[in-house]
Amino acid sequence: MIDFKYQCSECGRKYKITPDRMLCPECSKRQEQDKPLRGILEVAFDGHFHHQPKMSDLLPVEKKYFPKIPVGGTSLWIPANIADDLSFPNLYIKDDTHNLTGSLKDRASYLVAAFAKREGIREIVVASTGNAASSMAGVGAAAGLNITIFLPESAPRAKMIQSLQYGARVIMVAGSYDRAFDLSLEYSRKYHVLSRNTAFNPLTIEGKKTVALEIYHQLGKAPDYMFVPTGDGVILGGVYKGFRDLMKLGIIDRIPTIIAVQAEGSNAITQAFETGVFTPIDAQTVADSISVGIPRNGYYVLKQLKKYDGKCVTVFDDEILTAQKELSAKAGLFTEPAASASYAGFLKMKDELPKDATIVLLATGNGLKDIDSAQKSVEFPAKAISALEDLE
Repeated sequence: MIDFKYQCSECGRKYKITPDRMLCPECSKRQEQDKPLRGILEVAFDGHFHHQPKMSDLLPVEKKYFPKIPVGGTSLWIPANIADDLSFPNLYIKDDTHNLTGSLKDRASYLVAAFAKREGIREIVVASTGNAASSMAGVGAAAGLNITIFLPESAPRAKMIQSLQYGARVIMVAGSYDRAFDLSLEYSRKYHVLSRNTAFNPLTIEGKKTVALEIYHQLGKAPDYMFVPTGDGVILGGVYKGFRDLMKLGIIDRIPTIIAVQAEGSNAITQAFETGVFTPIDAQTVADSISVGIPRNGYYVLKQLKKYDGKCVTVFDDEILTAQKELSAKAGLFTEPAASASYAGFLKMKDELPKDATIVLLATGNGLKDIDSAQKSVEFPAKAISALEDLE
C-alpha cells in the first residue's frame, strides 16, 4: 500500500493532500514581495511496491479519474541529420509537441483535472503566458470542467484562440504574466475555485515529472545530460522530481546532469544560480513560454540544481530563432521558440560535452502556437506567379 502526502520542500513537514492545500502554511509565512514562492510542496510517497511500478502507480490520483485522452507517451527520437553533422550519435529529442494540445503542459493539466474530478470540483482557474492556458482549457474540456484563464494581453494570439476554441473563459490582463498570476490567485480565493497555477499547485510539478519517468523507460536508463527550457522552473522541477523518485525506488543510481536553458531577457534563475539572490527582472524575450520576471518555483529548483550539480546556460533571442529554424530544416520538427531554446542551449555547450554522452533535448511546445515569432526567421515569397515562365 502506497501512501501519498504533500511534503514541504523547505521544512519537511507533511500534509494531507486536499484541494485547499497549496503551500506549506509555516514556510509560506516567510514569503517576500516580488520573490519566488516559499513553502513549495511536493508529493511524497511511503510504502513498498510488490511489482515493477507503472507510471500511474507513482501518481497520487487513481487512474479511473483521468479523462480518456492521449496525454504523455510522446516519442523520444534521434534527429539523425543533426546528430550526424555534430557527431553526437546519442542525441535525442523528447518530443512533447505531440501532446493533445501541443505542449508538455498537458501533463500537469491532466493530473489537476483528474484530481478535480475525484474531489467533485467543477471549476479550475489558471494564469498563463499561453501554453498552460490552452492546455488546461483542452484537458478541462475533455474532463467536463469549467476553465477560467488569466492571460497577459501580450500572449500569442494562436494560444488565445486555442483556449477559446476549447470553450474556456479567457480574461485578458493588462500587464505581465506575473500580474496575471496574482490576479488569478485573488480570483481563486474569492470564488473558492481550484488554482492550477504553476508551482503554486503542487500537482503541476508532480504531473510534469512523468516526462522524466518516460525518458527512463524509453532509454532503459537515465540520460547523461538533459537540456530543459526554463522560465518559472516548474518543468525543471518536475524533471528533477521524476528522476529523484526513480532513485528513491532504487531504479537508477544517479541524477542526470540537468541544464536549465534560459533566454537572456528572462534569466532570473540563472542570475540566482550565480549570485544566490533572486532579483525581479523585466522579462522580455521572443520565447513567451519561458518569459517570467519572478520565477515562482525559483527557490525549489535552485536547491535541486545545487544539490545535483545542475547547470544553467543563457541563450539570446537570435540564437533561439536560429535553433528553431535549424530544428525545422534539419530535423523536420517545428517547435515554438521556448522549446527550441533547449537546442540553442545544447549548441552553446556542445564543445564541453563528451561526444558519446546520451543527451536529451526537451521539446516543450509546437511551433504553430506562435507563428508571429517563427516568421522572423523565414523569408516569404516575393510575388505570386501565373506560369512557370514567371520563375525566370
